[in-house]
Amino acid sequence: MRNGPAVRRRKLGAELKALRGRAGLTSGEAAGLLGWHQSKVSRIETARSGVKPGDVRRLLDAYDVRDPRLRELLVALAGTEQDGEHRHWWHRYRGVLPPEYRDFISLESQAAWMRTLETSVVPGLLQTPRYARAVTRASLAGVPPAQVDALVEVRLARQEVLRADPPLELRAVIDESVLHRGIGGPEVMRGQLAALREAAALPHVVIQVLPFTSGEHIGLTGPFVIFSFPNMNDLDLVVLDHLTSSLYLERKEDLSAYADAFASLQARALSAEDSLLLLAEKHDDGP
Repeated sequence: MRNGPAVRRRKLGAELKALRGRAGLTSGEAAGLLGWHQSKVSRIETARSGVKPGDVRRLLDAYDVRDPRLRELLVALAGTEQDGEHRHWWHRYRGVLPPEYRDFISLESQAAWMRTLETSVVPGLLQTPRYARAVTRASLAGVPPAQVDALVEVRLARQEVLRADPPLELRAVIDESVLHRGIGGPEVMRGQLAALREAAALPHVVIQVLPFTSGEHIGLTGPFVIFSFPNMNDLDLVVLDHLTSSLYLERKEDLSAYADAFASLQARALSAEDSLLLLAEKHDDGP
């Protein structure tokens, strides 16, 4: 159980070590190619120290890694916001986003697959502006309007991953209670239900509703997100959100348990087709 930066360093170090091995180099030979001491390579690979994005690029060059998406992901894991070489869109909001949220967005932006269970609200990547505003106001009572505006902007900007090339593959299981909870009032919910139907029609988005009739299930323990990344060795991550922080799980036992839990929830949920029919029914009847 770790925080975001620690997870990134460990995963980055493990992948760089694997790439060095594929290149047929010892840590001493890799260090020699770059004019470094062998201990620097060792510290990077064991996550005992951080690494600048520029040094990651030099290592990737030495290992003849040319895949542009893999290179981008590994450089992002180094934490580009630290060195000023390149800044992503969310860096504009550093004044309002806690580090844990920035880490989450960074991982989300690089993921190939995302599996999510939501038991209280519509997943953030599928929220409409008005729904997102209502959720933000409720969860951060007393926050100044300008900060609420900024957080809603961030929520909507995150959704660009669904329109990227290639887009994020999203698999969402949503408890039926989410469709009944009148967040923002009837008009807001009607718009949100329509948006869910539109999203469900996308080829890279699968939405399944977990009906009340499913009874007790493993999802009662709370929502979670599983990120999977392209071209990486064992990089899946589970993220658990709490009111004031996020926990990142990376042990193989945890990853296996949550992957099995998600598969179980998918099996108990309505099919994608039946879920779409339920969304249409709820939209037509009104929340």
